[in-house]
Amino acid sequence: MRALKRILKATGLSMAALAVVGAVLYQFFGLRVVIYGGGTPGLAFVETASAQADEIERHRQAQAGPAASPAAAMTMVPDWSNFRGPARDGHYTARPILTSWPNGALTPMWKQPIGGGYASFVTGRLGNIDLAFTIEQRGPQEVVAAYDVATGRERWTSKWNGDFREFMGGDGPRATPTLFDGVLYAQGAEGELRALDAATGRTIWRANILTDAGATNIQWGMSVAPLVIDGTLVTLPGGTGGKSVVAYNRLTGARAWSALDDRASYSSPMLVTIDGVRQILMVSASRIMGLNPSDGALLWEHPWVTMYDVNAAQPMVIGDNRVFMSSGYDHGAVVLEIDMNGARGSVKEIWQNNRMKNQFTSSVYHEGYIYGLDDSILACVSATTGERIWKGGRYGYGQIALASGHIIVLTEDGDLALVRATPEKHDELARFPVLDGKTWNHPAFSDGRLLVRNLKEMAAFDLRR
Repeated sequence: MRALKRILKATGLSMAALAVVGAVLYQFFGLRVVIYGGGTPGLAFVETASAQADEIERHRQAQAGPAASPAAAMTMVPDWSNFRGPARDGHYTARPILTSWPNGALTPMWKQPIGGGYASFVTGRLGNIDLAFTIEQRGPQEVVAAYDVATGRERWTSKWNGDFREFMGGDGPRATPTLFDGVLYAQGAEGELRALDAATGRTIWRANILTDAGATNIQWGMSVAPLVIDGTLVTLPGGTGGKSVVAYNRLTGARAWSALDDRASYSSPMLVTIDGVRQILMVSASRIMGLNPSDGALLWEHPWVTMYDVNAAQPMVIGDNRVFMSSGYDHGAVVLEIDMNGARGSVKEIWQNNRMKNQFTSSVYHEGYIYGLDDSILACVSATTGERIWKGGRYGYGQIALASGHIIVLTEDGDLALVRATPEKHDELARFPVLDGKTWNHPAFSDGRLLVRNLKEMAAFDLRR
């Protein structure tokens, strides 16, 4: 009995000591519980938002120099103009990239601090300068920033008060901006939408898509990249009363049309052609569908309900009339065949299984096969049958892109990997660390250069050959 009392006393003192140490680390050194993909908790030292903003400000001031004023007649030539590329399919096709990395690694052109959030970059050329644009959290503000791709130097910022916080998903803006005809369309996590002059950052018009639609924010924040279609900008606020999908005049910000009553998802709309019919391919919290680009009228639909209403991956068009979609939480994937003969398209399910579970990453399609992160492991499945061909390589809940027949993987831990896109086997050619900390942001490209970022760092790599 005395021995038991001694053990309990010693244990109590140890726990008290641990509690004191933990409190000190939390209060003065930023120790926090960080949620990784799949809901896995981990401990990490995290800067406060204000400290991170101060660090970025110091870096940008030290980086500053004389800025060249863009000529009024300069035209912005888009490159990687949308989330996951021009077609939003994760394919980089503008030029071949280097697929033999010296000693299995690359030296960054530059690397520097960035604000928080999960947006990716879009890129374009202004005169002889390649620019990259993103949105980030700096202290209590959401900040849209333009960077010189060659040097990393910040050229302009546009900011507003906005501070979205969510314990499991993390803080900051999520939606990647969209670049079209010299205008950058940027959307914050709380629905603030701005049309900005891509050369200068000047605000052309603004709106709040949640306020306009009378909608409430979803759990993990507004994450959808706005989509330009002809003269409109399509957004997904998820409002009721026919305001789930809202299109604005892209030049003035006036509402052009609205449609549907679906709750919003985290997946961005795509402009595609299916069975010869141009349409918006999108996923709400409860279904996959095609919409008329001129008014949002429903062309076809297929139910797609997942746990917690989390549809976050991008759908993907395969061939002329098939659509692939995948979701996590053990839901799986489906390939649908769409027949557009008639006023409403008909839908046939070709296959459905749980061999590919894209939680908040998206797959890519290459020569008859689908490559993607099945939860946290890279996998290859047949697009025709859904059969799993191989599965290998643990990359966490990262993101992937396809270029020159290879898969570029930006892992959840901030590594960069190069994998051959082949059904033969999982063939990893290189892997090395590039960013520190949790990394959920999608890689992007600018004239053969690779841009990566996460919650606190950004870097560029020259893949031109």
